[in-house]
Amino acid sequence: MKRGLVSENYLLEPEFKPLVVIELAKDVKEETKKWLLKKVMDKKKDGGAQLLIKPLVISEEEENIYVVGASTRRLLFGAEDVGFVKENEDGTMRPFLYSNRKEYKNFMGDGEDFLSIAECQYIIKHEFDNLRAQDETSIPGYPQSKLYPGKSIVRRMKTSGLLIQIFPLHDKDELKRLSFQWYRQIKFAYQPIDNIRHYFGDTIGLYFGFLEFFTLALIPMALIGIPYYFFAWEDYDKYVIFATCNLVWATVILELWKRYCSTMTFRWGTLLMKREFEEPRSGFHGVLGINPITGKREPTYSSLKRQLRIYLVSVPFVCLSLYFAIYVMMIYFDLEDWAIRYNHEQQSTFSSFLLFVPSIIYAIVIEILNRIYRYAAEFLTNYENHRLESSHQNHLILKVLVFNIVNCFASLFYIAFVMCDLKLLRQSLATLLITSQILNQFVEALLPYWMQKRQNKQIKNKVKALKVETEFTLLEQVHLEKEMDAYLGTFDDYLELFLLFGYVSLFSCVYPLAALLAVLNNVTELYSDALKMCRLFKRPFAEPSASIGVWMHALLALKFILAFVIPNKPIDIRIKLARLEFESMEALKQKQQMKLSFDSLTEDAIDS
Repeated sequence: MKRGLVSENYLLEPEFKPLVVIELAKDVKEETKKWLLKKVMDKKKDGGAQLLIKPLVISEEEENIYVVGASTRRLLFGAEDVGFVKENEDGTMRPFLYSNRKEYKNFMGDGEDFLSIAECQYIIKHEFDNLRAQDETSIPGYPQSKLYPGKSIVRRMKTSGLLIQIFPLHDKDELKRLSFQWYRQIKFAYQPIDNIRHYFGDTIGLYFGFLEFFTLALIPMALIGIPYYFFAWEDYDKYVIFATCNLVWATVILELWKRYCSTMTFRWGTLLMKREFEEPRSGFHGVLGINPITGKREPTYSSLKRQLRIYLVSVPFVCLSLYFAIYVMMIYFDLEDWAIRYNHEQQSTFSSFLLFVPSIIYAIVIEILNRIYRYAAEFLTNYENHRLESSHQNHLILKVLVFNIVNCFASLFYIAFVMCDLKLLRQSLATLLITSQILNQFVEALLPYWMQKRQNKQIKNKVKALKVETEFTLLEQVHLEKEMDAYLGTFDDYLELFLLFGYVSLFSCVYPLAALLAVLNNVTELYSDALKMCRLFKRPFAEPSASIGVWMHALLALKFILAFVIPNKPIDIRIKLARLEFESMEALKQKQQMKLSFDSLTEDAIDS
């Protein structure tokens, strides 16, 4: 039998639908492959994942690529294990139980279409993440790749270079429909949030829901900001009024978002999902023990060791990074001083242009430093060895936020409250906003799109050159998707929105067009993010989410900073009050001196 027929025959079996792809290294030993396949197919009680797996065999090159699926019954049991919440026939939301499957809305027949493909892929990922070593001391065939009870098999194989990647497959028909509804037609309409969530999962759905909500919330501030920009530059009283509007606006939109988010996630079922029994993240390692709550065997790690790693390693590194960011900021101010002096001496077109160069360079340096620090923060957070994915993400976000706030906002605070230079503040804020938006759009969308188009053409030609005797639709899809970059999650996208929120809420009182620039950025961001999700990156595994997580703690903290920063009295009023107090003090001194002089004269007259 020709190899070109093997995978197609497998994939035509009615009970097998390929959902996830596994790519092993080309030189992986046969005993390693057999061991892994056995782990994947073994029953859960024997430490396996109880999934279906088939090789995608077309030629020698594809012999280490496998497609993974599961029976409908297995997926339904998996839905119960992960705690999916579904709508009951009576309209209530309840955790899914296989024994009560007929009581849930839209459950028909054997339940083949009850779960979305994204949910099925999440279940498979969940099972892979929980494939852990039992009695093995090393990966078969690789004695140097050590294992111990409780160690994640998938993670160990990745770090050993034996497992290249695991990724979920796109559903071409559903993706085509979603793309048309979402970004292929430019129109003034709401995004299909429920359809986005159905295809990509709750985390992605919530991000695009927040992006849409934030964009709409910015419109009132943008409309107010336009007349302020043209008519109220030097009126400090109106600055304070605008800043107060910012404070009220920030408070109202955050409260409205919490209500809107709760409504969405309740309808999706994730608001009621129990996260207390969350499984350990695949990167978590430790001695195998028993979870006192669930009774399951899982790795354990001393919280004291974790705290020592946080306070003796992570915290000092973060402080050192903040010092470096402030040092770079001071270099920027030295460049600003030089440009101002040069312009004052030369008074030419070139010297006027040079006034903007330090701000542009500093904006680019800020973006570079943010990206470099991100990798360091990820390394440190992995080193801390957090048990839960949610805890891991929270510590990572906290590290990155602290650095980004200092790196992006420190110079603006210094200009506003130390230098008191409103003209420079406006220039710096506008440069930061425009430069960062241009860089982000280029790096996140335009450059990957151009590179992906070139790569796709090469892969299609390569697949056609195989000249197999069967349809290669699946083969072509797997080849195209396995070469795509992995989507690294919503972290960077939320970070960008957080910084925009900070620029608008903290500093738009002195540069009222900040909200308008943020709206324009978000509109282009919406289409570029939709494009990269559907065309440029591998399909990410869906993740259940009940909120935007620690980013909401972060936004509230920024709001309190805003309340602290806005002075109760405008600067001109404070100057007038200080002058009155000074004049009162001077008048009092003069009165006392006159009284002393009068007393002295009186005493002299009496003596004489």
